[in-house]
Amino acid sequence: MDLLDLSIAIEQMLVRQNLRGMARLLAHLKSGSYLRAARLIKDSKGLVLIGTGFPVGDSFETDGPVGAIILYQLVEKLGATAMLACGEPLFSALKEDYACLQLPVNTDDAAEFARQSLQQLSPELIISIERPGLAADGRYYNMRGLDISARCANFDVFFQQASCPTIAIGDGGNEIGMGNLNEAVSQLAITPSVTCCDELLLADVSNWAAYALVALVSKLKDAETNCGWLIDCQPAELLQYLVERGCVDGVTGLACITEDSLPPEHAMQLIKDLQQLCFKNKNLQEKP
Repeated sequence: MDLLDLSIAIEQMLVRQNLRGMARLLAHLKSGSYLRAARLIKDSKGLVLIGTGFPVGDSFETDGPVGAIILYQLVEKLGATAMLACGEPLFSALKEDYACLQLPVNTDDAAEFARQSLQQLSPELIISIERPGLAADGRYYNMRGLDISARCANFDVFFQQASCPTIAIGDGGNEIGMGNLNEAVSQLAITPSVTCCDELLLADVSNWAAYALVALVSKLKDAETNCGWLIDCQPAELLQYLVERGCVDGVTGLACITEDSLPPEHAMQLIKDLQQLCFKNKNLQEKP
């Protein structure tokens, strides 16, 4: 198995439950998306800006922040600099423990804020994980088709103005990046996002894409340094951390340690499967 085959296997693994139709969308993506994204992360030396936070009522859902924190830890482990970008109340929940950029919520000056932030921060890579993306009418909608624009910070403008590569992760069709598959996403029972990105990653649960990226970055680094799995991933602990700070499950609306109604055992099984897939063959090589 070469690296591209490994990435394809991971891409299929990430949508194997097909909870919201992502397996259907995968057929429309160019193979190797996770590998290309992993290389961008591995090669980053400067700032990686990671946007997350999907509003649920007056809170934010647990899916997204867990993966963002995992990616934050991975970037720092690699020796680059990570920063989370989020609006309130998630910003206040995370700012004491992580470097954060506060995104203004429901503002008319989002484009100017993005311009100034990009100029000041000069990120080398921008990642969005489970952030609402603008629909064709310029509004934000949740999975039930409800307009949530009043609670949304606009991170789309960072993607529109970025001069660096961009990665977007989603699991339903209404997230930043889904504009890459506009025609296919339009067939789903959702109000789709039209915001595009350089690399779109699909997953049954957006958090889970972070574990797949850890797996592939670890595999790429292992070939150089024989380092193995780079960081310890503990979904239950991160979910507990977030729930204690007010996050809720995006599907049930409950303050419990689940993501899209699924207990952390699902994520742990995926992590085990990824570890087995990536490290059962220590001699994995890329085809010339």
